[in-house]
This record gives sequence, C-alpha cells and structure tokens, in this order.
Amino acid sequence: MLTAQSLTKSFGPVHALKGVDIEIRRNEVVGLVGENGAGKSTLMRILCGTQKPTSGTLTRSGKAIALSGPAHANAQGIAMVFQEQSLILNLSVAENIFLGQDDAFLRFGLIDWAAMNAAARRQLDKVGLSVDPAITASKLSFAQRQMVELAKALALEDRVEGDLVILLDEPTSVLEQAEIDILFERMRALKSRASFVFVSHRLDEVLAISDRIYVMKDGGVVAHMPAAEASPAELHRIMVGRAVEGEYYLESAQGTPGERVLLETRKLGVAGAFQGVDLALHEGEVLGIAGVIGSGREELIRACFGFETIAAGTLLVDDTPVSLDGPDKAVALGIGFIPSERRLEGLVMMLPIAANITLARLDSAEGPFGIDRGKERSLARRWIDRLAIRAPGPATLCESLSGGNQQKVVLAKWLTAKSRILILDHPTRGIDVGAKQEVFRLIRELTASGAAILLIADTLEETIGLSHNILVMKDGAITARIPAPAGGKPSQVELIEHMV
Repeated sequence: MLTAQSLTKSFGPVHALKGVDIEIRRNEVVGLVGENGAGKSTLMRILCGTQKPTSGTLTRSGKAIALSGPAHANAQGIAMVFQEQSLILNLSVAENIFLGQDDAFLRFGLIDWAAMNAAARRQLDKVGLSVDPAITASKLSFAQRQMVELAKALALEDRVEGDLVILLDEPTSVLEQAEIDILFERMRALKSRASFVFVSHRLDEVLAISDRIYVMKDGGVVAHMPAAEASPAELHRIMVGRAVEGEYYLESAQGTPGERVLLETRKLGVAGAFQGVDLALHEGEVLGIAGVIGSGREELIRACFGFETIAAGTLLVDDTPVSLDGPDKAVALGIGFIPSERRLEGLVMMLPIAANITLARLDSAEGPFGIDRGKERSLARRWIDRLAIRAPGPATLCESLSGGNQQKVVLAKWLTAKSRILILDHPTRGIDVGAKQEVFRLIRELTASGAAILLIADTLEETIGLSHNILVMKDGAITARIPAPAGGKPSQVELIEHMV
C-alpha cells in the first residue's frame, strides 16, 4: 500500500529522521510507538504530504510518488488525523469535513448547504457522533472535534478509488472509552478497504488494535514485530532503554495531606455545566476529579482558574473568598493551570522555550533594564535538563517541539512561577511512558513540598494511582467522594458505578 525507504528529515542541525524504512500492507493496522522526539510525528507528516523529506523515497501501490501537499496525498487515498487537530474553528462541521471539496455541492454557482450537511451527517454517523453538521467547530468539545477529524478522514472512501491509507496520530488521547471503542470498531470494519497507521503512547491500545508494530528511537526504526509477539513491558524497554518501574505511580511516595485548605468551593455552580459543588483541596493533596465528558468536571476546574463565569456559590483561596474574572487573577493568587489543549492555552507557539517558561512570572528573569535574556536562557537550560526536554536549546521555538516536549515546557512554566495550587487537565496527554513517569515523580515532589493539585487524568487508572482522594461527577453534580490512600486504592469499578 505505502512504503517509505531511507527517509531522512533535517531541521537545521536537528536530524528528526535518519534513514527510516517502513511499509504499510493492505488491510492492516500498523502501530507506531516511540518516546517523544523519536520522529513519529515527522514521519507521519511526510506520509501525508505536509512536510517533504530531505532524502529518501515514498512508494504508493508499487509506484514512486513525491507528495506535493495534503491535497495530493488525499488524491492518493492518504489522509491524516493530527494529534493537535486541523479543524478551522470558525467553519461549520460540514465545511470542515468537505474542505477543498466544495465543487461536489455546487448548484448554479452556489453551495447547496442542505446537500453538504446531509453528506456530512453520513460521515458523522460512521464515528457515532450526533452533532448538527451546521454548527461551527468551535462549539464542540476537544473530543467531539477529534471525532470530526476522523469523519473527515473517512470521507475519503466516497471520493477515492481503491484502498485508503489513514494515518492516526494520537487519536485517542482525550477520548472516553466508549468513543475509543467506536473508533476501534470502525477501524476493524474499514480494514477490508483501508490500512491504518496508529500512533499512541498507550501501549495497551497499540497492542489491541495493531497487526504489526514499529518502534522508533532517536529518529530511526529500532524494532519491528507482529503485535501478537509484543508486550507493553517489552515495547517500553525498547523505547526507553530500560524496563518500566514496578511502582508506576510511585504510591510509596504518596504522603498524607496537611490540614490547611488551599482551595475550596462552596455550592459552586456554572450555568449549564454543574451546580452545588463542594470541595476542599488541602496542602500536599492530589484531588482527582473523575467523570465522563459532559459530567461538568472540565468546567469545574476551569472555573477555579477564571476561565468560566461562576453563577452561584463561593470560591475561596486560603480561606478567603475570591472573585476570578480572568486567569490573571488566578495566577496572582498562586494558581497554575496546565490545559489539555496546550497549543491553544498553554504555550505561545511562535516564542522560544525560554520565553514561554518565564511567561507566567516575568520577574523570574528580571534584570535592571527589563528581561535579562541571559538569565532567562540559564533558567530555561535548567528546566530543559531537569525535565529532559528534547530541544537544541532555550532559543528553540515551541512550534518545532513534539507534543510531549511542549507539555514539559508548560510544566516548567508553572514550576518557574512557584504556583502553590496546580490544576492539571490531562497532564500526560500525548507524552510517552518514560515522560509520564517523570511527570508522576514531579507530582509527588510537588505535593511533598506542600503544593496542592486538582487533577483530571487521562485514565481512571491514572486518577486512582495519583490521587489522595477522588470526587466523582455525573450530570453536573458530585455523586461520590472516595478516599484513595496509599495501600488502599479503590477499584475502577467503584468509580464507574457512580459515573454512569
């Protein structure tokens, strides 16, 4: 179906790919795994035509091709679902699905919107998403937009003769299990006329859906095997160069929270999202919030940072009622926020690493005449070393980093700001297993120093493993408060029965 031979890609002195060979055969799912910065996303962008290789060749169905761009790749039956999404937020869902394909709906020089919306509805049905095709993409949640991305890719099957190649770059990173099940079911159903490349840091998912697996490290392919012969532990060892630690969530380092309450809500409510929420976040505590999308958990944590307008109740910091009309006030109170959408809310992509790290506390790099760039670079180098950020140096633009390394820069920003209260919204989304353990270790270190953390995790397992206590939300209300002490963790079933 699609073959890459001796692919290389350089960005100045950085060699992102080094002689990569990979083949995608007919009617299969190929898993692609590796640490952040291993070259996975660069390879995927070359395969879908958004980047050109420095050298090497691509072959499609036995014929050499030189992709001139994404439209050319689409004409070859190759589509990609990007990790950071590519929807245009001020266009409708239907317009996004058929972007560049408007001619199919022209009637006497005008677009037949009813026909386009009906066609979009058919594509959305493939992924089990029941939203109005006419609404703008900005009104959808991140997970809903991800499903629209999938529908957009699957729409190729109606326009292209022959089998498809669909590239999925971290498509499950913020999906609920029911949505992941729909995706996997659709992938299996489409294997009769499509092949998939599936990139994920969730190794159990890669093993569950893939036929074969390629492992990348430092810009090259270092292993290739049938999925049936692989295990999560073996893949981790090849990727990282060491075995996964037995105590993955560092439960033995989970201390006891202090008596002091740093953040509290009393009967808090946000219109249309949640109501009557009481919580108390103590110093040294990780308080996990569990619930499905739409339960109100996302709006709750965003209200605690000034992103949502509080309609009822009281928010207190250090036992003092506060009114947050924006994130700036939250930052001044010592609250930090790591968002799930780091490219939109966590970073300024066109600024270098050093400038992003000091963004929340400019005084951390202040000199006698404004920002001391030398001091800023020195501070950034320390975080680059401590968090193992893969980048040539502090002057590297954040847009050129892999997703996981971007997340580490966001973490470094709030650690530089010395935030006492950290709100973490999917902090490990899109980062590899080795980097996740670094994040877990940081969380333990922060709580040991007295910081308080409000957490929405990627999985229930992660919520249970990291939290001291867990609040479960359903339909905008707290339905359970479950202790999760070291040595006495609840089961996932105990949480799920209060979620659904």
